[in-house]
Amino acid sequence: MSTILKTSITCILLCLPLMLSAQPKKSRVTRPAVTTIAAAAGPTAKATTKKASSAGATGDRAALQFPTSDEMPEDVVWRRDIYRQLDLMQDANAPLYYPVEPSGKNQNLFTYLFRLILSERLTGYQYKLDGNESFDAKDKLDVKDLLDRYYIFYEEKNGKYTVAPTDIPSAEVTRYYIKESNYFDQRSATFKRKVTALCPVLMRGADEFGGEATPYPLFWVNYDDVAGYLNKMPLMASNFNNVKNMTADDYFTLNKYEGKIYKTNNLQGKVLANYCKTDSAMTAEQKRIEDELAEFERSIWAIKVKPENADSLAADSLAAAAKSGKDKKAKEKPKSQSRRSKAVSSDKPQTSSTPRVSVRRQRR
Repeated sequence: MSTILKTSITCILLCLPLMLSAQPKKSRVTRPAVTTIAAAAGPTAKATTKKASSAGATGDRAALQFPTSDEMPEDVVWRRDIYRQLDLMQDANAPLYYPVEPSGKNQNLFTYLFRLILSERLTGYQYKLDGNESFDAKDKLDVKDLLDRYYIFYEEKNGKYTVAPTDIPSAEVTRYYIKESNYFDQRSATFKRKVTALCPVLMRGADEFGGEATPYPLFWVNYDDVAGYLNKMPLMASNFNNVKNMTADDYFTLNKYEGKIYKTNNLQGKVLANYCKTDSAMTAEQKRIEDELAEFERSIWAIKVKPENADSLAADSLAAAAKSGKDKKAKEKPKSQSRRSKAVSSDKPQTSSTPRVSVRRQRR
């Protein structure tokens, strides 16, 4: 028994270094003492350090709860950014709009984003006149200015803003501007399309005399900042199946939305409306950009596109050929045969089409 015990202890001691090295690297990282640095810097630095540490803890929790976020690499070899306008009145985009007014836990996307910004869990950024998004600290959204500018009733207490559910203008947000990046990731050899920014658009000014509503873009939101929250927001994406089997993040990640292109990143900074003066020109330009993206994706894998309806054309040509062959056979009439030819053909097949001449006829 003592020999077996000694052998077991020896095996455990030999395997102990391997067991320790198999632990995750993150758990073996020693973090610096935050309290020591804060104590040396003074009371102001203590508050700042405490806030930063709590933000870091929140970020770690969000990363653990949402570990599947796929960030776009900075060193991609090809990338094209386009801006789309989503009309929430379309069926494909309706999951972002309904329910119009929040009811219990059910709320639409704007109500969800608006509450996150009011509670300071999410940072919004100003919408500039050029329409480009900027996620710098100097462009952070002033919540009080937003509420005052668009006449949203609120209550302020200790620097916190509270808006009643009925005062949230979610019914008027019927559009969204989104920025998506189409890029080729050379590391995984895949062509991807990723939403990188969201902007709710408030539509106001429509009257009963047919006047069109005026769009008011409210703010930009960095998609990577809100992806962890969108993963917790269930959506009902079908009229046939009323089960909420999809999250808002799934909706954007799987590109379930439908939107028209209104701008691309270009050297001149132009939008399509600057050089497309008519609706037909705008539609043609949008189709051209979509075709360019599809063609680039096909050219990566050297996929040859067949002509449109090639299978149906081939089937039609075969059917027409068969029909013409039947008609040709039907037009051909069988030749009448004499009794002698029938007898000859039944006895022995003829080798020539010329009639035989008997010897008796030649002697005449």
